[in-house]
Amino acid sequence: MRFVKLHGYGNDYLVFEAGQLAGVGALDELARRVCDRHYGAGADGVAVVEPLPEDSQADFSLRIFNADGGEAAMSGNGSRSAVSYLYFEGLWSEEHLRLKTRAGIKAYRLLEQDRERGQFRFVAEIGRPVFASAAVPMLIRGGAESLERVVAYPLELAGGETVRITALQMCNPNVCVIVDDFERTDWRRLGQLIEQHPQFPERTNVEFIRVLSPERVEARVWERGVGETLSSGTGACASAVAACLNGLTKRRVTVEMPGGQLEVEWREADDEVLLTGTAEVVYRGEWLREGMRAEG
Repeated sequence: MRFVKLHGYGNDYLVFEAGQLAGVGALDELARRVCDRHYGAGADGVAVVEPLPEDSQADFSLRIFNADGGEAAMSGNGSRSAVSYLYFEGLWSEEHLRLKTRAGIKAYRLLEQDRERGQFRFVAEIGRPVFASAAVPMLIRGGAESLERVVAYPLELAGGETVRITALQMCNPNVCVIVDDFERTDWRRLGQLIEQHPQFPERTNVEFIRVLSPERVEARVWERGVGETLSSGTGACASAVAACLNGLTKRRVTVEMPGGQLEVEWREADDEVLLTGTAEVVYRGEWLREGMRAEG
């Protein structure tokens, strides 16, 4: 089974074509094996692309699996890697592309490309953020059915510790925590605790945000089913929206992550979130484990 490994700011994905996976069986198990960084190819996730009929609302479908095998509704960096794969392999050449995901149809516009070097840059319509706690989903203490918005909410952790969070659905569940200093914040420990907190029945991605100016923030990501990642596209979108909701930034910001900078605009006219970023090919490969297993 052939694949291409790409990354978006260090957030790496293995892209497969669905037609090659017809006899594989459980894709979640495949994702766990192939993403293993010691015994597999190594990645934060797997992206599976498939062409759709001409009369469809989208051009291709996309499924995203995290390294633990869990299927995500969407990934900003993963989807951009998948779209880059389509251009890199010559499966698509038009300026605009529509991608069907579990989080809806996403529109991509090619801004720059260097096929020889495997580098691509896009602006994408990621979707509209949803703020009701029931949509995150997040359970509310005290019997309340739902909150219209979860902003600066006191989330109680084990041991009596309390963290102020802003929670939203940005294609996936996201919890954002505003911090003053990453060095003085044990954000990896907090990220793991919040991801698995009982108030989040589907677990959650966690972003820690340091505001640098009204146009710039810095973020660290603890991704559901993966752990620490160098970048996250939907996490960058959630970070930008959360910072704006807390009155700390404007609607258009640069989000700095360890893997690089992403541009996010929360469009006022229709609440759509636009994400601009790049993806880059790392290598082509062939996964033999499934064939070897079948022969044995």
